[in-house]
Amino acid sequence: KMQEYDIIVLGTGPKECILSGLMSLNGKKVLHIDTKPFYGGESASITPIEELYKRFKIPGPAKSMCRGKEWNVDLIPKFFLAGGDLVNILVHTEVTRYLDFKVVQGSYVYKSGKLHKVPATEEDAQASDLMGMFDKRRFRKLLLFALNFDIRNPRTYHDIDPKKTSSRDLFSRFDLGLDVMEFTGHAIALRNNINYLDEPCGETIRMIRLYCQSQARHISSPYLYPVYGLGDIALGFARLNAEYGGTFLLNRPIDEIVMENGKVKAVKSQDKLFYCKQLICDPVYVPGRVRKVGRVIRVVCLLNHPVKHTHEAGSCQIIIPQTQLDRKSDIFISVVSFTHNVASAGMYIATISTNVETNNPEKEVQPAIELLEPIIQKFVTVSHLLVPNEDGRRSQIFVSRSYDATNHFESESQDIRDLYRRITGVEFRFGAASRHQSHNSDED
Repeated sequence: KMQEYDIIVLGTGPKECILSGLMSLNGKKVLHIDTKPFYGGESASITPIEELYKRFKIPGPAKSMCRGKEWNVDLIPKFFLAGGDLVNILVHTEVTRYLDFKVVQGSYVYKSGKLHKVPATEEDAQASDLMGMFDKRRFRKLLLFALNFDIRNPRTYHDIDPKKTSSRDLFSRFDLGLDVMEFTGHAIALRNNINYLDEPCGETIRMIRLYCQSQARHISSPYLYPVYGLGDIALGFARLNAEYGGTFLLNRPIDEIVMENGKVKAVKSQDKLFYCKQLICDPVYVPGRVRKVGRVIRVVCLLNHPVKHTHEAGSCQIIIPQTQLDRKSDIFISVVSFTHNVASAGMYIATISTNVETNNPEKEVQPAIELLEPIIQKFVTVSHLLVPNEDGRRSQIFVSRSYDATNHFESESQDIRDLYRRITGVEFRFGAASRHQSHNSDED
């Protein structure tokens, strides 16, 4: 009997799972194949802790760390902005029935060798040691401007054209000093290099607004992280897809992608042909269809103490702006712990990530490593950033981008929207693909 599907998905990383969930919601018949025996692809959660040591060929762990099953170590940890696109998409697919999120306890920025809390509310600004009195007033004005800004209502622009005014001019309009520009641009607007200053400010305003709105929902930080780690997202979608009649095959070799007249026709696995109209894949599955555009270093560090100067936070995000270290791109640190059920009691997992800029990547992250000392064990990976060579419209093979060095999902959710548009030919709209509506309804 012929195995026919609308869409086959290769890989079970967060992006592939979210897209296949959206496609199942759209009424498509989906098959998921992963060559690995576990969910999550490149960004899997590794458990038990012994597996992590084995994977990096490091002897250990020490007996004191055992209860290995209590560990779920994300190889590519990323936080969700509470008001961000991705949380809305997860809520929209209803996968949140299978997922539990917990607020991240702090958001910090590095300045002159020290960590400071990122101010995102009027109260925070008042208490912040990052600015003097006058800067605090100007900074609050900028926050207010961003919160009231509405791209559809030019009256809220106050002569600042989001498509023409640069971010640099936006900041100088509010008379903000270099220090304030730095933490606002990098730790609040999450622009992770210096080029953004000369680009139109629309995106910077949107991100300041998103950050502040996300922070307003929770007191400690604007970020959320799944209990038990990111691997739970893939598991949640596996359950969701099963409800819609989707199929998951793990631990399956992929022998060949069968083409016909330049278009995808089937995937061959263990001498079986699975036919499809469209193929969605993680870049590692199609080396001939992607190119390298850079490298990312990630260092997973196991600690038995909270990071210094983070008010003993059980979880937090730390950003080191590139200007602080004479770099082109920011360094990110995400800290999670037993409070998110990803480590044994009293243990912390801090992951450093950044774009590689020299031929000695480990030296580049040294300042971040110093912030985390003492470290029980480090696990270092340097991986290529892969992007697709074409949009996939001709071949109907749609390839996601590798996960970048940022430790939040903002750029990844743009990739998901971009893929959705290429696959379906329409923009993703919330409510457009809900199973409670018939396919011809035109209400949003």
